[in-house]
Amino acid sequence: MVTERSTSRLVVADRDDAVLLFLTYGKDHAVPPRWITPGGGMDPGEDFVAAGIRELQEETGLVVDSIGEPFLVHDLQVDTIWHPYELGHWAWFAIRTDRFEPSDAGWMPDEHVDIVGARWWSVGELEASGERFEPADLPDLIRRGLTTL
Repeated sequence: MVTERSTSRLVVADRDDAVLLFLTYGKDHAVPPRWITPGGGMDPGEDFVAAGIRELQEETGLVVDSIGEPFLVHDLQVDTIWHPYELGHWAWFAIRTDRFEPSDAGWMPDEHVDIVGARWWSVGELEASGERFEPADLPDLIRRGLTTL
């Protein structure tokens, strides 16, 4: 049986098209962390939009009324080195905001252990960095999200 998880991911861009990413471990610390966008799994009774708004506030402290419609909804085989599930059903949203310092006040206890950094990246910086990021096509997804703003 294939395990799956529905997740909202957010391309949070500043006025210069830099995006907020978190350096975070996955299911265990034996694997190096990777850079990911804010976002997370849907709670019971939530749709992608509600989960995205909630995750944005919990992970960054940014409170918004709307995140619009997803620019992409897709199923993907996730890298099980980071995830305890095999198939992701991910919705991608893009929002524009002034640059801010993310707050960890809404983090869950495991996030205080697993999130080890936050940074605003340009797509070019991310591609040239040599850093791990997820998913593998994250720069292209960021570009796609930026075109919707």
